[in-house]
Amino acid sequence: MKLDILAITAHPDDVELCCAGTLLAQIALGKKVGIVDLTRGELGTRGTPEGRVQEALDAAKILNVAVRENVGLADGFFQNNEAHQKAIIPYIRKYQPDIVITNAIDDRHPDHGRGGQLVSDACFYSGLRMVKTYDETGKEQEAWRPGRVFHTVQDRYISPDFIVDISDFHDKKIEAIRAFKSQFHVPEFDENSNEPQSYISTPEFLEFVIARAREMGHAIGVTFGEGFTSARKLGVKDLSAFI
Repeated sequence: MKLDILAITAHPDDVELCCAGTLLAQIALGKKVGIVDLTRGELGTRGTPEGRVQEALDAAKILNVAVRENVGLADGFFQNNEAHQKAIIPYIRKYQPDIVITNAIDDRHPDHGRGGQLVSDACFYSGLRMVKTYDETGKEQEAWRPGRVFHTVQDRYISPDFIVDISDFHDKKIEAIRAFKSQFHVPEFDENSNEPQSYISTPEFLEFVIARAREMGHAIGVTFGEGFTSARKLGVKDLSAFI
């Protein structure tokens, strides 16, 4: 299955928080989109690894992505090294995305910046035919390098290189975030839970996520937006591509 866009991020729920609106917008345009989570988020203050995997699948249905997989790296302790790059490359070669979206280049959570660099490097090495990887049947995979790697803007503000208008998809994005009921403020879950509060489980955090989307949208003259950075310069053939 070839994908147009593959979002590869450190934790289940990173995609929902930072680029779900963009994925929804691209799916509406007919693009084929998938998600790969690097870890199960097993170090999270709330929930369980198994529960978070199920929540990720629930969110994937809301987003209507073609596929969602989990690499199974260790939350908090994965590294940008040969072993973990080679754990990610088979997914890149399997789905052959033209665009990869990954974590912020720097953020409050150390996994985000490290994950973003790990995925970016894996995308480069995936294009080298002398790096050998194999699919589920043991067949050697062909080299594949995505044309673009974009990084999200997460907890810390980073000035974006471009912003995607997600105004028509923001409500669905929030629905997908709330699928992670163990992680975020979902009143009907919290009322029957003994889970401790965390940085992301307060009502204020979700308000911040919405405010960030409003801030990004305001910057380009729309209601809601999501910002991204790119290590490579961006170009267009048609100036009408800008809004």
